[in-house]
Amino acid sequence: MKTYTLIATAAMGLESVVAAEVKSLGYEPRVDNGKITFEGDAAAIARCNLWLRSADRVKILVGSFRAASFDELFEQTKALPWEAFISEDGNIPVSGKSHKSQLYSVPDCQAITKKAIVERMKLKYGLVSKLSEEGPRYKVEVAITKDIVSLTLDTSGTGLHKRGYRTGQGEAPLKETMAAALVLLTNWKPDYPLIDPFCGSGTIPIEAALIGQNIAPGFNRSFDCESWQFMKQRHWEEAFTEAEDKAKYEQHLDITGSDIDHKMVQIARNNAEEAGLSDLISWKQMQVSDLSLKKENGYIIGNPPYGQRIGDADYIRQFTEKFGQIMQQHPSWSVYILTANEAFEKQYGQKATKKRKLFNGFIKTDYYQFFGKKRK
Repeated sequence: MKTYTLIATAAMGLESVVAAEVKSLGYEPRVDNGKITFEGDAAAIARCNLWLRSADRVKILVGSFRAASFDELFEQTKALPWEAFISEDGNIPVSGKSHKSQLYSVPDCQAITKKAIVERMKLKYGLVSKLSEEGPRYKVEVAITKDIVSLTLDTSGTGLHKRGYRTGQGEAPLKETMAAALVLLTNWKPDYPLIDPFCGSGTIPIEAALIGQNIAPGFNRSFDCESWQFMKQRHWEEAFTEAEDKAKYEQHLDITGSDIDHKMVQIARNNAEEAGLSDLISWKQMQVSDLSLKKENGYIIGNPPYGQRIGDADYIRQFTEKFGQIMQQHPSWSVYILTANEAFEKQYGQKATKKRKLFNGFIKTDYYQFFGKKRK
């Protein structure tokens, strides 16, 4: 079985989460900034696209080399075995980026990379005219850092955060991959209650439900590599069978999402229905000040508005203070809050047990973690 060097890309700060997921699938991860590299066969490509909850994409490393001139870039790109991956009619869009390198013109690097791949393909397939490019999509990225070129093929196509269930969203949606990571960074188990009091379009509760029932997040979407010549139908059949076998549809869940905006609650309800989880999550239109916790040992996981995108400073301060007062009455509950509000701990009235720096899109945030004192 042929093995490939695979790369799972990750948002800054989530590398360890993605690495743990890769390891749980049976592969040995190597962690770097923004990416996790590992070896795997075609079956691994299918499984990782289906199962990775917090990764952005799964890519194949086609080749890596040093290049300080356009001639070097062209010749070394052309020397790579593109025909082993790309079919004769393959559609080959090329994206690029360059950092601290002599080849700094990204459009030129993209054009030269594309030309080199096409020349290689024409030579190997015995073509005189240009490629038709009417077949499956093979997205190539040329990434150059300090004159080291990495050429990859994107197996995912659309980013892995596109689960396929989001029918609507608010003006500041949390990516599905980030929402999943926020849950994975806690020690929540599906037999504990979980509440998101700032649920917006419902992403955190929905991702928690998928985790709670061990449902593969990519189960209801497609991937570019499904139509690639070296990805056989059996690879996907086996991966989908495994996902079906490992799902725990009978697992009871106590998950609630609430929001002050009744329109967002309806959007969240619709998204959950689209995800096939409508019976698993309770939705409420409610202010944080009305939060009522009837059980012990629960979890709050949320991404409240923090001023840079929605709301204003006075409103945020007031609801954060009220939220902290409520939670002080429930010491058995663990609280996990992602926010860019640097005054959060002061307003909440308690110092976090642990704090982790994360980027929500391009916004620098902290993930405040308050561990509850569990009661038997």
